[in-house]
Amino acid sequence: MEQRTSPTLGGDENVLTGLQRVRRTAKEKKQERFTTLLHHVTIDLLRESFLSLKKKAAPGVDGVTWEEYEQGLEDRLQDLHDRVHRGAYRAQPSRRIYIPKADGRQRPLGIAALEDKIIQQAVVTVLNEIYEADFLGFSYGFRPGRSPHRALDALSVGIVRRRVNWILDADIRGFFDNMNHEWIDRFVQHRIADPRILRLIRKWLKAGVSEEGEWSETKVGTPQGAVISPLLANIYLHYVFDLWVDAWREKIAKGNLIVVRYADDLVVGFQHRAEAEQFLMEFKERLAKFELELHKEKTRLIEFGRHAEEDRAKRGEGKPETFMFLGFRHICGTRKKTGTFTVLRRTDKKKMRQTLLRIEQTLQARMHDRPAKLGAWLKRVLLGYYQYFAVPGNTPVLSAFRYRLQLRWRHVLQRRSQRGRFSWRCFGRLCDRWLPTPKILHPYPEQRFNALYLR
Repeated sequence: MEQRTSPTLGGDENVLTGLQRVRRTAKEKKQERFTTLLHHVTIDLLRESFLSLKKKAAPGVDGVTWEEYEQGLEDRLQDLHDRVHRGAYRAQPSRRIYIPKADGRQRPLGIAALEDKIIQQAVVTVLNEIYEADFLGFSYGFRPGRSPHRALDALSVGIVRRRVNWILDADIRGFFDNMNHEWIDRFVQHRIADPRILRLIRKWLKAGVSEEGEWSETKVGTPQGAVISPLLANIYLHYVFDLWVDAWREKIAKGNLIVVRYADDLVVGFQHRAEAEQFLMEFKERLAKFELELHKEKTRLIEFGRHAEEDRAKRGEGKPETFMFLGFRHICGTRKKTGTFTVLRRTDKKKMRQTLLRIEQTLQARMHDRPAKLGAWLKRVLLGYYQYFAVPGNTPVLSAFRYRLQLRWRHVLQRRSQRGRFSWRCFGRLCDRWLPTPKILHPYPEQRFNALYLR
């Protein structure tokens, strides 16, 4: 059990000192169960949690927005703090909405009430100090100081530098919707023994969802979109997958094995096909123990690596298959200057079409905005798109995205007037002003990887 901080926690310095003590204890005592954690959820931490939330996020079932809650903030936080520490706080159900997926299906999202978000963010801040000492290096999703691009870098470097010939691209069917509450509770209790923290987590899991005014109970799963969900997902897979695959690599694998996981999106690379097939079979059995299963259509074992193209050519087979990870299609390729093997990354066409469709819908809705206003909005959208997808080698796809965006914008501008076509010359000046051309914003994977992990 970690020592208590001073009962007069009144400033950021004291809060930080208390959380640092939690992390140090978690790092030094891997089997320690923390019995007193809720006192770290102070008014100062609640304020920081509130300020970290998105101001324009949709409200939950309470209908309270960020701007409304900001009015009289200190009194609201004092009341919330008192209710949490007295045990009088009650979690509200999540408001369920649906967003379209790339395959045409609908993904359910749960929007929590604002006070639930504040408390969840505060608890996540405290628990991160413990679990960041426990989580393994190949886990990248929703962790402080980590990002999708660091996961992408690690995967590319691993495939290029290690003897990887086979890739398991695994998809866990409906992971967030099928997480077992009892297993969540058991996994959390490996490290957390504070009954008040455990009660809070149970309240959030059992709060249910509200859809079109109708409440329904949640017996399994955790809402995608809830602040606490990514941490609970990481805890779940830490015990179900991470520790297990780490032991499998040490005790069973004879050849090279690489792992990269971003939340429930994971890729495993193998040197030998037989080990890959054995792993896949045992992985299915492992998931079944925790009431999970792999998506049959989306889980594939493919030949991929520096020798894949040559070996397949000898057998009279086509080019190596590709796989998707974090929005990029990964392709076996060679560097133009050296002719050495590399992993090419291209924007997923489905995601690009989906993004263009959303932009087109917004353009239609804002058809009568001034061109300069629409141009300023499109510039922000395009720069945000580049910020994620502008990786080395992806420039042709980014240029194609910009061109298709131009066509959609021009179509909307033409519909604004009855006087005829919108000339390309005039439109070209608009595009030159508002639609930036693509530039590579990320270094090569090995450059960033070496800078972070050079030994």
